[in-house]
Amino acid sequence: MGYRDVASKQVLAWCCTSVGARMPVAMAPLALVFLVRERPGGYSLGAILAAAYVIGEIAGAPVLGMRLRPERARAHLAAGLTTGAAAFACLGVFPDAPAALQAGCACLAGAAPAAATGGLRTLLTELVPEHATAQALSVESMLTASVWAASPAAVAGLALGVAAPVPLLLAAALMGASVAGLWLLPAAWGTGGAGGTEQPGTSALRLLTRAWPVYVTGAASMALLGLAELVLPALLEQRGVGVGWSGPLLTGMAVGGGLGALAYGLRSWPGRLRTRSVVLMTGTSVCVTFAALTSQPAVIAAALVVGGTLQSCAMLTRNLSLREALPSGALAAGYSVMYAAGGAGYAATGSLAGALLKVAAPSTAMLAGVCLTLVLTVTGWWGEVRGSARRTPGADTVVSRGSTASPASGKGVRPEEPPADEGRDTGGTRPVLDRREAAGRPDPQPRAPWRTDRDPEG
Repeated sequence: MGYRDVASKQVLAWCCTSVGARMPVAMAPLALVFLVRERPGGYSLGAILAAAYVIGEIAGAPVLGMRLRPERARAHLAAGLTTGAAAFACLGVFPDAPAALQAGCACLAGAAPAAATGGLRTLLTELVPEHATAQALSVESMLTASVWAASPAAVAGLALGVAAPVPLLLAAALMGASVAGLWLLPAAWGTGGAGGTEQPGTSALRLLTRAWPVYVTGAASMALLGLAELVLPALLEQRGVGVGWSGPLLTGMAVGGGLGALAYGLRSWPGRLRTRSVVLMTGTSVCVTFAALTSQPAVIAAALVVGGTLQSCAMLTRNLSLREALPSGALAAGYSVMYAAGGAGYAATGSLAGALLKVAAPSTAMLAGVCLTLVLTVTGWWGEVRGSARRTPGADTVVSRGSTASPASGKGVRPEEPPADEGRDTGGTRPVLDRREAAGRPDPQPRAPWRTDRDPEG
């Protein structure tokens, strides 16, 4: 195991394109706050604009992700990223525009490129061999952690040191550059391969709905991350620690996430993906609980670093589980729904913590968020176990029409022979002719209904 199969020029081009597409996403909420903070009621307006941006992401990701077609991936991604770049540019060029117009542009900037995360992730897995998928997703997680660690400092430095609209103009330029980077990547991805079996009779919405346990656990993972980020300043103040330490502590958490992604891709790990996910989520919850209960800054820092490491690995198991749950043609839409679910989990935990902070201590709010996360984790795990139990019985035994096969004897139709139900007419009343009838040689004697082609006595 290792990253040798991931090191290629195309993966490097993908990384540059991905940075251009994702850096604006990481910069946007804080950049919007800095854009309007000097206006009357600036911080409240900034929070509203940031909320409009996140709502656009949550709404746009599943809708546009389901419309993303593998054969036209480049065109769809380019259209979304171009529209997002234009919306960011409008926010930066017209910083004094009416609040309603700014909110509309913020929502559009979040919604238009929301399918890019799922599309780019699917393109990345197409650039590497199948056995290197975990390593490719680990590279993506490391890149994402680096982007989120660097973006707050970049926004604050540009907004305070140059001008408030500059971060949004930079976001527009980066997103526009990512559009050009798409032409260094494949124009489409295949519809066969890993990640489930294509089911022509099943709608895309039904396929995506079947993977709901993976989305629930992914939302739980992002909920813990949001809990740590949003409650940490108040928690530090409660413990008598300078609020200014929240930035370095969150950076340490992001660095821990990058290290966790690196470690996950270095080897194969035992156990089912859903079991790994529960273990990692439980470990992350324990770390956040330690951070909430301790008063020692060093322990808080260590808990956040370890928690970030485990949370990053948990998200990797969710992405890998999604590849098992969905056919490859639906993966981009599935990743987009996962992105929206993560945003919803982040927002839900943040809303819960914000409400509790008005009536309870920050540590209590953090512990309540941990309880909500554990409930989501258990719900997702139960859904995966239940879904697996439904698919398992009879999955390996195929028998002919009107016959039964004994599990002990293993008798049944040969693997290369289709079941008798396949190829029936639209009325569903006439079975397919067996091989003798198809060859014009009727069966010399009728067989008992319990006999199969592999019965030595038949």
